Amino acid sequence: MKINIGEWQIRSYSVNDIPALVRYGNNRNIWINLTDRFPFPYTEAKASDWINFAKNQNPETNFAISNENELIGGIGIELKNDVYRMSGDLGFWLGEPFWGKGIMPMAVKTISEHFFNNLNICRIAAFVFEWNKASIRVLEKAGFTQEGHLRKSVIKDNQIIDMFVFAKINMRGMGSQVSV
Repeated sequence: MKINIGEWQIRSYSVNDIPALVRYGNNRNIWINLTDRFPFPYTEAKASDWINFAKNQNPETNFAISNENELIGGIGIELKNDVYRMSGDLGFWLGEPFWGKGIMPMAVKTISEHFFNNLNICRIAAFVFEWNKASIRVLEKAGFTQEGHLRKSVIKDNQIIDMFVFAKINMRGMGSQVSV
């Protein structure tokens, strides 16, 4: 898969992404804003494992964000199951040299539309740590609405912190009752 977003793109991962994934992902300033599933330090072995996982998904739900030369970040959705099966949780990160360039709001908006159009979901949620003001702005710019404030619900870097819940809903063509 490949979707152009200005001078950047959202595309399928490639084994050629390993060096850039390690270079940009091995950064405490990125790790501090993500769940502990995102490793730190980010090694070549971890990058290889991640790319193998992403390339073997069906449906494909995790993608590289890249410029014309290399991977600069990642974006994806974790599809839910059971009574939550019409929902997914969005995650994203961008290499620090690319922060503040307007890339991520475009990427979040574009991939959300892709997921709504290609997956059987009507809701995309994103969870943001209290100190991550940049991701809050990204989600707001991409049309997400804050739904909740979960007090002292996360532990990261040995601190118990608040988390904010954002979501985007798309009921186009679904109606209020869906048989699945």
